Amino acid sequence: MTQRTWSISELAQEFNITPRTLRFYEDHGIINPRREGQKRIYTQKDKTRLKLALRGKRLGFQLADISSLIDMYDGPGSTAPQLKKYLAMLNRHKAQLESQKRDLEAILQEIHTQEEHCMGLLKKHEQS
Repeated sequence: MTQRTWSISELAQEFNITPRTLRFYEDHGIINPRREGQKRIYTQKDKTRLKLALRGKRLGFQLADISSLIDMYDGPGSTAPQLKKYLAMLNRHKAQLESQKRDLEAILQEIHTQEEHCMGLLKKHEQS
């Protein structure tokens, strides 16, 4: 029984990404296609690792965190420790994003205050 494989263009099309993105993940060791001359051949394992990498990117994880998560699922071990590690990473990342959100909300409030101040000054200029 032969295992299903994908070319670089097939995999790029399936995930709606560019071949350059695939080469990026290959350069960083996330996926490791075999080569037939210049042609890259991707296996189910590569496809799964790519899917996890893209999910990590969508969640805003750094490349090192993405690699760590993917490697965790490649290795032996029980599901519970893997899930605990993933939850810890999610919680750290969520706390960081919530902190950034608070910072952005404070900045937006300051911008709003400055806009109101400027509009008030303009109104005074127009009246005089």
